[in-house]
Amino acid sequence: MITNAQSDTKVHEIADGIYRINTPVALPDGQRFSFNQYLVVDDAPLLFHSGPRQLFGPVREAIAAVMPVERLRYVGLSHVEADECGSLNLLLAAAPGAVPVCSQVAAMVSMNDLADRPPRALADGELLSLGRREIQWFDTPHVPHGWDCGLMMERLTKTFFCGDLFTQPGAGAPALTEGDILGPSEAFRQPMDYFAHAPDTGATLRRLAAEDPRTLACMHGSAWRGDGAALLHRLAETVAGRPGG
Repeated sequence: MITNAQSDTKVHEIADGIYRINTPVALPDGQRFSFNQYLVVDDAPLLFHSGPRQLFGPVREAIAAVMPVERLRYVGLSHVEADECGSLNLLLAAAPGAVPVCSQVAAMVSMNDLADRPPRALADGELLSLGRREIQWFDTPHVPHGWDCGLMMERLTKTFFCGDLFTQPGAGAPALTEGDILGPSEAFRQPMDYFAHAPDTGATLRRLAAEDPRTLACMHGSAWRGDGAALLHRLAETVAGRPGG
């Protein structure tokens, strides 16, 4: 469903009650890239990634196509970066009952100051109830980026909100695929490698694989359905094959 024709923002349900909001943008070289947010509809709805500040209008319209924006209770972020939380405060203003959700490190070093409302800082492994669903938080320091990184999984559908893992180029079509995303994501990553390559990167990816995700909600590109554990193991092997991996 297209919710903004000018920005070409679309909404698709990728798992039961979980909606992907996708907006393609043009890169300076003429190629296309995409930004995704994920809306989990429940008694206490959660949006993972706010999107950049410049995309607030289309993202708000997309949320409103699914549910009233003011119903939002949580706005999650993996780490502090514009596409993760650029429009966070605008969303908090639109949803007076909402609070940010982030790692304890992100709260300590950034969100306690940057956010207009105190964040809900989750500990590693902590569960957050949304109603009939639970979100589980995983600290993933330096995977793929900074010290404050963390990711989350929706336990009912085993949807893993994997942030910048498996970033793919292009406009992000189709919304959900069972095809290869590791090949395109690695081809995109390697020329401008954005992984931190911390000593525990492989172990962190294998720990996430042990959660047996069924759907990978990628922040850039298509969401993916299949054996998420196997795909995360393959990513761990690929990253380990590079210097510092």
